[in-house]
Amino acid sequence: MKKSYIILMLSSFFLWSCDNFDDEININPNLPNQASGTQLIASAQLSLSGLSASPKGAFMAQYLAETQYVGQSLYPQESTSFYGWYQGPLMDLETVITSDDLNANEGPVANQVAVAKILKAYYFWNITDRWGDVPYSEALQGSEDFTPAYDTQEFIYNDLFEELKEATGMMVPGNIDGDIIYGGDMEKWEKLGNTIRLLMALRLSEVAPEKASEEFNLAWNAGVMSSNGDNFVFEHLNDANNQNYWYNQVVDQNREWWAITENLVEEMQPVNDPRLPVYANPARATGEFVGMPYGIEEIEGAETEDYSLLGSEIFAQDASIHLVTYAQVLFAVAEAAERSWISEDPEENYNMAVENSILQWTGTSEGAAAFLSNPEISFNSDTALEQIAEQRWVHLYMFGYEAWSEWRRTGYPNDLVTPNGVEIPARLNYPDNEAFNNRENYNQAVERQFGGEESIYGKVWWDE
Repeated sequence: MKKSYIILMLSSFFLWSCDNFDDEININPNLPNQASGTQLIASAQLSLSGLSASPKGAFMAQYLAETQYVGQSLYPQESTSFYGWYQGPLMDLETVITSDDLNANEGPVANQVAVAKILKAYYFWNITDRWGDVPYSEALQGSEDFTPAYDTQEFIYNDLFEELKEATGMMVPGNIDGDIIYGGDMEKWEKLGNTIRLLMALRLSEVAPEKASEEFNLAWNAGVMSSNGDNFVFEHLNDANNQNYWYNQVVDQNREWWAITENLVEEMQPVNDPRLPVYANPARATGEFVGMPYGIEEIEGAETEDYSLLGSEIFAQDASIHLVTYAQVLFAVAEAAERSWISEDPEENYNMAVENSILQWTGTSEGAAAFLSNPEISFNSDTALEQIAEQRWVHLYMFGYEAWSEWRRTGYPNDLVTPNGVEIPARLNYPDNEAFNNRENYNQAVERQFGGEESIYGKVWWDE
């Protein structure tokens, strides 16, 4: 009994000690016990490069051809998970937006919330464009709701327009700390919010042209990017902790698995496009730029030396990822002007778009005038929408998912190939787990969009 009593007393002491441990021992006064708003924003920003750094995205836009495992580029019918976006950056941003105790010493609270809203909108825009209807209004509730309903893409777009307007409208003077994208510069964040609205509006050109024109004009008049200095860029470092995905693949893993496609070389080489030497390295066997046919499982006698592999600047350890750019704005304005949505000059904006794309990719605009004087590149009002779309495709190199969305919307370039008769997908499949973990809502979304059978060839709302 005495032994039992001692054990009981020690247990009671231990439990009491644990109850007071956090208060008296386990808190370092020099460290926060939870992440601050700006730390959560920075954490969410670190995931931005993952939106574009993907062989799958490059395959969707047919920028790169697979040299090693060609079957991976033949669009297998497989699930693709969106869980990481919800569990990581979106949850971080939602925490900022709903917090009641953001630290004003890190910058005006309104500005912290505004930046979080813009980033959240940008992530959700990417997610819905890839999958279609997704959990949105009931998402990010943590343990309060593990089975959120799927909102329609139309609802998500309309709500994101309002969220972005609210975000830019709530900004006040004063920068925020810890911003690894714009250094806390709220003027640039405001331009980004309006620019995302502008590009989202253009995405609706075929499904809701009146709404598209209205939102485009509102964003345009509110003030969008005005130079390459406003570009939404993720900067990698010469450090393994924050290095370029492609550096890890090509250098660390020693993988020569990706060559530039024949289509892209044929688009760029005949017109002496100054961006080509950045996009790809010359083939080692010939010293010439040679594109690889996309999706061909066997090319007799061919070696990687015969083709132009990924450009050295593209897989540099500290290479930048361009997510939203001034050139995109100019292409969008040129298209909107051609559609008579705005009174701008389509030719002038097309030329400026190409020039700023060349400046972005090469660091100089010296070759732009000669390039634009080429008869195949010079603006032609009879084929303006096609020209704009094709040069936008060239510009968006290595952000394959965005280029794929624009291809789905416009149909250009119209010479992307269907190897072995395999068509380019119209969306990504939902994660397999959703059919089990969120069965009722998953089934409703699939029935609503695709008549009950999910497929990578079912179209999203704006693509119908």
